[in-house]
Amino acid sequence: MYILSNRLKIFSLALIIIGSLGWFYSYSSSHLTLDQVKELLAEESHNGSHSDTAHAMENSNENHHNTDIHHEEMDEHSEDAHGHEDEHAEHVLHQIHNRPYAALYVAAFFFMMISLGTLAFYAIQYASQAGWSPVLFRVMEAITYYLLPGALIVLLIAYVGDKHIFIWMDPEVVAHDEIIQAKEGWLNKTSFLIRALIYIGGWSLYRYFSRKFSVAQDHAKDNKNFKRNFQISAGFLVFFMYTESMMSWDWIMSVDPHWFSTLFGWYVFASMAVSGITVIALITIYLKSKGLLEYVNDSHLHDLAKFMFGFSVFWAYLWFSQFMLIWYANIPEEVTYFVTRIEMYPIPFFTMFALNFLFPFFVLMNSDYKRVPIFIIMAGVVILVGHYMDVYIMIMPATVIDRYGFGIAEFSSILIFLGLFLLIVFYSLSKEELLAKRNPLIKESKNFHY
Repeated sequence: MYILSNRLKIFSLALIIIGSLGWFYSYSSSHLTLDQVKELLAEESHNGSHSDTAHAMENSNENHHNTDIHHEEMDEHSEDAHGHEDEHAEHVLHQIHNRPYAALYVAAFFFMMISLGTLAFYAIQYASQAGWSPVLFRVMEAITYYLLPGALIVLLIAYVGDKHIFIWMDPEVVAHDEIIQAKEGWLNKTSFLIRALIYIGGWSLYRYFSRKFSVAQDHAKDNKNFKRNFQISAGFLVFFMYTESMMSWDWIMSVDPHWFSTLFGWYVFASMAVSGITVIALITIYLKSKGLLEYVNDSHLHDLAKFMFGFSVFWAYLWFSQFMLIWYANIPEEVTYFVTRIEMYPIPFFTMFALNFLFPFFVLMNSDYKRVPIFIIMAGVVILVGHYMDVYIMIMPATVIDRYGFGIAEFSSILIFLGLFLLIVFYSLSKEELLAKRNPLIKESKNFHY
């Protein structure tokens, strides 16, 4: 049995408290006035940053002084320039206000998708009747315990964040946007909420009954509970593939309501799958270092690392396929998505690709390295950082435009959900024995060697 230590409880609670204080500080400091934003823009213009508009206005003013025009025309030009300056400052003000909400949403979704990816991987193990993985079932079940609270928190942030995250929730924007108006049948708060509750309800019901049957099998004299788990897992995977795609449209893709990609559901799935498997591997190695999970050997780690490697390649394939098709077609309303991210987020954009594909590819390509915990940990940490950046890149350009960074808001949000994730997952680990001892395939799993 794993026992949740007081040290871990205190550490997790400390992360949540420190993160919450930091986030509220970032929230309060982001609520600038229009005059303060104008001063900020003037300072940035003087320093040469975020100054395209300012430079244009300066050049306009210089040309103006060099031209003999009437005083009335000068006054009109000054008024137009002032009006443009006010409009620009107001846009920047909204972007600054959006940042704490967006940072919180990115972190919340990232940790939720780890749990959801683990749940899908767990269901695949049951549906395929895999013989290698039963010794890891309790670890997988513990990670999925976070799914219900994590998903509800994501939904709550989406609702409270409202137009700060999703512009289609702003009636003023919708009133002047024909494209969003055409999508109102899907993109409205009522249907958004109904669909979200269906997603979360279906995932949580499967998780509850699967866990129930798994634990019950430990005390049963036959395999009825295992067979029930097999049946509901097969059904769940059908439900999951539909709802995961729709969830990715609703919770991620709709932050850019003018853009769409038919590959997006698969792309998000690849990200959550590799993140979930990586966390399974990291927690397994941690428990193994504490003298637990005695039947887990380097062959089990080898298989987990193979899945980390495989899904990293799969993610890269989908990333490039999505990028290549849109870039090659060069349709303005589609290619703008990548233009924005490449021009405004060049370092995060390409760094994210390197972390998610190049690094794990070269580290885990060697079969021997897949058996060495330190290499799995190193690759795993990089993968998790990379996929956090992936979610960041999907959300931030649509919400804060060029007012991005990694500061108190982002770091504090990660601390909040990291603390909550650790507390819930390790609490779940402490509730049952770490071995699914009556699983029909447990002997094969104990003796698994590759």
